[in-house]
Amino acid sequence: MKAIVYDRPYAFRYTDLPDPEPGPAEVRLRVLSAGVCGTDAHLHRGEFSPCYPLTPGHEVVGEVESMGEGVTTLAVGQRVALNNRVSCGTCANCRRARPAFCTRLRDHGVTRPGGFAEMIVVPASHCHPADDIPLDVVAFAEPVACAVHGMDVLAPQPGSDVLVFGAGTTGLLLAQLLAGSGAGRVTVAAPTEAKLKLARDFGADETVVMDRHDASASRGALRTLAPDGFDTVVDATGALAVIEQCLPLTRDGGTVFLYGMAGERERIELSPHEIFSRELTVRGSFTQAFSFDRALRVLRTGRVRTDGMITHRFGLDSYGAALDAVRDDRGCIKAVIHP
Repeated sequence: MKAIVYDRPYAFRYTDLPDPEPGPAEVRLRVLSAGVCGTDAHLHRGEFSPCYPLTPGHEVVGEVESMGEGVTTLAVGQRVALNNRVSCGTCANCRRARPAFCTRLRDHGVTRPGGFAEMIVVPASHCHPADDIPLDVVAFAEPVACAVHGMDVLAPQPGSDVLVFGAGTTGLLLAQLLAGSGAGRVTVAAPTEAKLKLARDFGADETVVMDRHDASASRGALRTLAPDGFDTVVDATGALAVIEQCLPLTRDGGTVFLYGMAGERERIELSPHEIFSRELTVRGSFTQAFSFDRALRVLRTGRVRTDGMITHRFGLDSYGAALDAVRDDRGCIKAVIHP
């Protein structure tokens, strides 16, 4: 089969690998769609602890091609969405309902072979049937599962006034989940008008155009909307200049929610006194846990919409161009590879 393989940071090749064979309780999927996201850009640079040689790709939709011994819950030809994170269930973190921090985690696309390949072998138990969901919709199953977990972590209060920085994939998904979970008002701030239009179509109450080169320039317009600050400010960008605007725009007693992915070695300055004296809460959300079924449910019902979000499509042999597209935050919302 053809696959993308990294042997070290920045160095990938489009190459031939032996067709993988499923073992007991495993299935082999023919990959139909594999989303490319910011995590893949970080992995390209060697961040987030990749294991080499690595085939990345963690947002996988595939068709069951063959099954190992003991698989009875799936059928050959069935389309499934993959929950790529396989935890052990027995370590201290798993026993505390923290499978994302499993000490023996197998993470397809990060530490195990992922979906930027023609085929992938995965546990049958992590395959969610999705024949009834259009391919372009179920392609968002993994990022929606992450956003649902983010909502679990944030636990927003009904009627909250929420600001979301960013109108990429994660910003648009979070804005919809926040609006559907009882937020009193959802404001989305981003530099690209086309993305903000999509945010409004998806239910954002207010949108604010940000200056791409000066994140602080939009603070006045946002302050006009919420003179006392927002109850919750969400960063879905990972950009340090944007993150630095979060605390000043949060009301006393409010919450800053860091959802976007900054680089592992990047740092910002925070005032401990401000967090202390204003009783601010700073929270983070990492990947997904116990949320895949719910992600598929909101995609099935249309509570979360994805129409118009796939802006770029590539073949496996154009993986480098797909990475370039993800780095282009002006024109790209979601890039997918169809091996």
